[in-house]
Amino acid sequence: MYQYQPPLKDMQFVLHKMLGSEAALGQLPAFDVVDADTIDSILEEAGKFTANVLDPINAIGDEQGCKLAEDGSVKTPDGFKEAYQQFVEGGWPALSCDPDFGGQGLPSVLQIAVNEMVYATNQAWGMYSGLTRGAYECILRCGSDEQKATYLPKLGEGSWTGTMCLTEPQAGTDLGILRTKAEPNGDGSYSITGTKIFISAGEHDFTDNIIHLVLARLPDAPAGTRGISLFVVPRNIVNEDGSVGERNGVRCSSLEHKMGIHGNATCVIDLEQAKGWLVGEPNRGLPAMFVMMNEARLGVGLEGLGLAVGAYQKAAAYAKDRLQGRGPSGPAEAGKAADPIIKHPDVRKMLLTQKAYTEGGRMLAYWTAQQADVHHAHPDEETRAEALKAIEFLTPIVKAFLTDNGMLCTNLAIQCLGGHGYIRESGVEQFFRDMRIKPIYEGTNGVQAMDLVGRKVLMDGGERLRLVGGMIQQFLQEAADKPEVQAYLPKLGKLMQGIGELSQEIGAKVRENPAEVGAAATDFLRATGHLLFGYLWCRAMVIAQAEIEAGNDAEFHQAKLATGRFYFDRLFPEAQLHLKLARAGADSVMELAEAAF
Repeated sequence: MYQYQPPLKDMQFVLHKMLGSEAALGQLPAFDVVDADTIDSILEEAGKFTANVLDPINAIGDEQGCKLAEDGSVKTPDGFKEAYQQFVEGGWPALSCDPDFGGQGLPSVLQIAVNEMVYATNQAWGMYSGLTRGAYECILRCGSDEQKATYLPKLGEGSWTGTMCLTEPQAGTDLGILRTKAEPNGDGSYSITGTKIFISAGEHDFTDNIIHLVLARLPDAPAGTRGISLFVVPRNIVNEDGSVGERNGVRCSSLEHKMGIHGNATCVIDLEQAKGWLVGEPNRGLPAMFVMMNEARLGVGLEGLGLAVGAYQKAAAYAKDRLQGRGPSGPAEAGKAADPIIKHPDVRKMLLTQKAYTEGGRMLAYWTAQQADVHHAHPDEETRAEALKAIEFLTPIVKAFLTDNGMLCTNLAIQCLGGHGYIRESGVEQFFRDMRIKPIYEGTNGVQAMDLVGRKVLMDGGERLRLVGGMIQQFLQEAADKPEVQAYLPKLGKLMQGIGELSQEIGAKVRENPAEVGAAATDFLRATGHLLFGYLWCRAMVIAQAEIEAGNDAEFHQAKLATGRFYFDRLFPEAQLHLKLARAGADSVMELAEAAF
């Protein structure tokens, strides 16, 4: 109904004004030649590809889905394969890959911006290449020199794709009980046997090979997660000259029938003495897989952002066109039978909620990606270490807060369209269905919350929380005389203090009752998400006011100020409720007998 419009102006605001991308990248030797014009030209071309190639086939993918043949091959929806060929020919898969293996070596923050547009226009299609990057990073950081030379150039250029094979029918989040076995063959390879489920892009017709990263157990491996090893298992054996050889013992036996993302092949993968090679050390597969998992968690948060943006654009366009009733101040357009529904306060509130959460999510995702660039490329070791701590703290929040917000935003988009939002023709209901998996993917949002509180706050004595809190505290001091945010700085400071006190309270309670972490975690994460959004929105408002005073695009920057004020008036107060809920403790959560459920 409405074509996607790449939000280039807002992306440029975040990258250039908030993150100071050109100056920041200039401090990183690997990126010192990347200037603002280069970033803008790449974003503009990505916007054209996503709007003109991916957006038109999104509904087709949803309607047609993927088809499994008797031989285990999968046919993707009409136009998907051709779009992928254009993607590869344009060099998009190699954008931020290592130049030593054929990549373009551009920063992660630019890759994130491109990916947002992909996910906003065609979520299911984007997932075929999305996990490839995680496989690439895992082999790059944990693989042998031979594995890097064999797989990275092909994965980077997009001629092969990659997956992660963790989940089994009896083992989801609890990987300690997985059963897939790996038997040594005596020649450095292993025979892998087992079944993996929920494997996104596990089989397709885009490329002539798919590289699976598989968790399995060696003979006599220790029980639990300490006995898990990681293997690279190509769908087709790679010959010594790098060409694609005979089919390996890897077969897609079934496609899942899903609520959404119909255009992506979610596979049951059977491994029948498939030949694989150990990645990293024996029984150390989980730390290696977490390289890919953490990449995927940030990616899923970005998927949530992209879907929310796509749905919001449709809702906003509809609200400007749909005539119904009169606004509260009387007829806005006397010559028409009714006013556009955007005149109604309740509709405006729903649209502003979406706008505030999507623009805030863009700030948080791009900031996190910038920290990744600093971690990988800054010349100072201490600076790299601090950036890694920030990434570790931010990752579960990006994944959970952005996908929970995405659920809210896509739901509100349907509501804005009313009955038209509920039917397929509008295209909005697909965004909600595609979104629903995101709070589940790559560790449920409850798991993310437990990770944040248990590992990233309590286990390190609050060091990561203090690091990020220090950034916020410095801003509070610097912005103290800025009238555009003076009403919000005390609220931000109060929330930061409350989160710090809550973390200490949970730490004290958990000594008496381990359930206290799980009972408080989701509310703790939600409050912390608002702390970060509040900080970023205040920064955005300060910058917007300065741009207005400098005579730069007053209309855009006034909108930024208005959206920020709405966020603080209508959304930010939720954080104090979550602090209160987190303090309610575990007793009322755990006391009901299981038989009473």
